[in-house]
Parts: sequence; C-alpha cells; structure tokens
Amino acid sequence: MPVIELEGKQYEVDEDGFLQELDKWSEVFASAYAKEEGVEELTEEHWKVINYLRSYYLEFGIAPMIRKLCKETGFNLKKIYELFPSGPAKGACKLAGLAKPTGCV
Repeated sequence: MPVIELEGKQYEVDEDGFLQELDKWSEVFASAYAKEEGVEELTEEHWKVINYLRSYYLEFGIAPMIRKLCKETGFNLKKIYELFPSGPAKGACKLAGLAKPTGCV
C-alpha cells in the first residue's frame, strides 16, 4: 500500500489515494490533502459536503448517490464540481476519508 505524508503524519492510501483507515481521518488530514487535490482552502461549503459524506458513510457503509448528495446539501452538481474539481467521488470522498466509491457517487 502506498503511504502519503501530510502535516508530519503518515497515512496508508490505496493506489488512487483513498485513505485505507477511516479512523485516521481528521480535519487536519482533509485540509492538508485538499491542497494536494488542487483545493487551496476548505470553506464552509466544502465542510458541508465532507461532513454529509462522512455521516452518511458512517451510517450506511457506502457513499451516497450523487442525487442524494445534491439534494441533502442543497448544491447542484455544477457547484459540487466547483468545490471539488476532481468530482464528488475522486475529490469529495477522498477528502472525507472514505473508501473509494464503487460507482455510487
């Protein structure tokens, strides 16, 4: 497994950069990893998406469908891509510390 270092801590990730141990996630991880993903600073809107993804994942064990993500956060798909240029799965889920989605988002 590849390992990345952010803010002096090491994290195990898969080949696509998704965190392998959900319990190692923190806001510090998300903020530091955001810069690696081309997001300079996480705003309140970013956190709304990240926190929704994390709470849904913790409850159901999978990432929500994109339609549900948009409905629950109030952001349309265009806005999600503005916030996370690499998209809801590759960008938002990665920063939320979720496992790689299997076509759900």
